[in-house]
Amino acid sequence: MLRVAIVSLLAYAAMVLVLRIAGKRSLAKLNAFDLVVTVALGSTLATVLLSKDVALGEGVLAFAALASLQWLVSRLSVSSAWFRTLARAKPRLLLENGEYRRDAMAQERVTKSEIDAAVRNAGHGRLEAVVAVVLETDGSMSVIVDSAEEELTALRSVQR
Repeated sequence: MLRVAIVSLLAYAAMVLVLRIAGKRSLAKLNAFDLVVTVALGSTLATVLLSKDVALGEGVLAFAALASLQWLVSRLSVSSAWFRTLARAKPRLLLENGEYRRDAMAQERVTKSEIDAAVRNAGHGRLEAVVAVVLETDGSMSVIVDSAEEELTALRSVQR
């Protein structure tokens, strides 16, 4: 019990330090790689706290390695178009001007009821008032309602 208490304090402090050094992006969950790092950090912390087979130093090294790999992936994604295409999904248009885009829905494995729920969660009751529902790279859905704008510039980077 004493070991768990001491290791918990030290491992938690080490993880906070590593995350502060790594930056805000480390827990952003902007894409699949970010989510994997977040889950892996939590799993590593739990293993360090509860397993006598894993030393605190090994856990701290694992925190640093995960944060470093996440930093490397995000850095390469920013600097290399080829790597960005490989590492990151594009947002996908699932509903446009009140009409379901069934081909996109099938490819992304999203149902009409999931799109309807996203529209309701955004506070809207009529699909006809919705200009677009976009499946974002983090798996969330953005709902864009009818506006006076001629061009919806936020949709330029969305895969149709």
